[in-house]
Amino acid sequence: MRTLFLSFFLIVVTAVTAQNKESNSEKNAIDTMLVSWHKAAAEANFDAYFGKMTDDSVFIGTDATENWQLDAFKAFSKPYFDKGKAWSFTTLERNIYLDNPQNTAWFDEHLKTQMGICRGSGVVKKEDGVWKVKHYVLSIAIPNENVSEITAMKRKWDSIQMKKMLNQR
Repeated sequence: MRTLFLSFFLIVVTAVTAQNKESNSEKNAIDTMLVSWHKAAAEANFDAYFGKMTDDSVFIGTDATENWQLDAFKAFSKPYFDKGKAWSFTTLERNIYLDNPQNTAWFDEHLKTQMGICRGSGVVKKEDGVWKVKHYVLSIAIPNENVSEITAMKRKWDSIQMKKMLNQR
């Protein structure tokens, strides 16, 4: 009986270890892809940047009006890439979470940018064995002690935008 228990225990430990190794391998692949995605923008490499996004990807920018479907985001971004200067984001920290079949993951990250510290979050999808960005949200990190000041600064703009958004419903 003890031998049977030990055998079962070893099988479980081996399976869990293999699953953790696979999970870490996938997380490393996602991390590498995201680093190269940000690098492609910093190097103004249009094809490399957009090649790491799914055909139905969405990019949510820092402005409340920025909800870019892929083709619109390409059109908006192209002039920046053509000038040789898009944007430069360097990862400060990143957390990656995988679903169980390990073909979808979500992540959050802090970035060093020209706007100071920003937060990115998104969803990546494995397509034909390659991880790609499906949905990305970029936001400017505002310290809690500055929220009242920032809220006051944007009150008028927010009021106008909220009316527009409510009228579009």
